Amino acid sequence: MTQPCSHTGSIALTELPSSIPGCEDCLAIGGTWVHLRMCQTCGQIDCCDSSPHRHASAHARSTGHPIARSAEPGEDWSWCYIDEVGFVVATNRRERS
Repeated sequence: MTQPCSHTGSIALTELPSSIPGCEDCLAIGGTWVHLRMCQTCGQIDCCDSSPHRHASAHARSTGHPIARSAEPGEDWSWCYIDEVGFVVATNRRERS
């Protein structure tokens, strides 16, 4: 894999969990979300920047975990919040059922 960003070494998780009830932080506060993202360092599921609370980017800022992947069905792309670049990790092609 060509290095798409300087933070790919932080990727510990590429496969989505078998069940995703929603944005963990929105569920805790009764909020809503548009799309879901999974932190590829710790597995936290949060909402995208189109969502009211933008929990995924807030998680990246507060923890220093730089890369999240889409947790949407049929999508396998990842995003580095630090380098602001999107890419596909070859091993993250498994989708949830």
